[in-house]
Amino acid sequence: MSLMDQVNNDIKEAMKAKQQDKLDALRMLKAEFIKNNTSTKPTDELSVTVGHVKRIQDSLEMYQAGTPAYDKIIAELEVVKVYLPKAMEESEVVAAIADIKARGAKDMGAIMKELQPMIKGKFDGKRASDLVKAAL
Repeated sequence: MSLMDQVNNDIKEAMKAKQQDKLDALRMLKAEFIKNNTSTKPTDELSVTVGHVKRIQDSLEMYQAGTPAYDKIIAELEVVKVYLPKAMEESEVVAAIADIKARGAKDMGAIMKELQPMIKGKFDGKRASDLVKAAL
């Protein structure tokens, strides 16, 4: 089952359960999928979900903690995070970096090129970049 199908099913369930906040968050994610599918260069559904989560996290910076808008964004973030793969631990990423280095990758670009597909949606890319720099 694709992420889009899962979101559609969850939208139906949220409608039946009359969970308006969850429904709003799911509809926003579905809109992102539709926009992606109609674009000239569509990407995979995981990339769309990761991008949407990053935009939600960036919007948190605009509000103070404890305000109703901040709380609503946090609730939306919790709903959408369900569609991301299980997060990786930092130790797993360090082990992956060591494995890539052992296979002969010597510079930052080569290591990141191999590492990026492994961590997509599971670990923060900026933090991974810092770990690669430390390993070099």
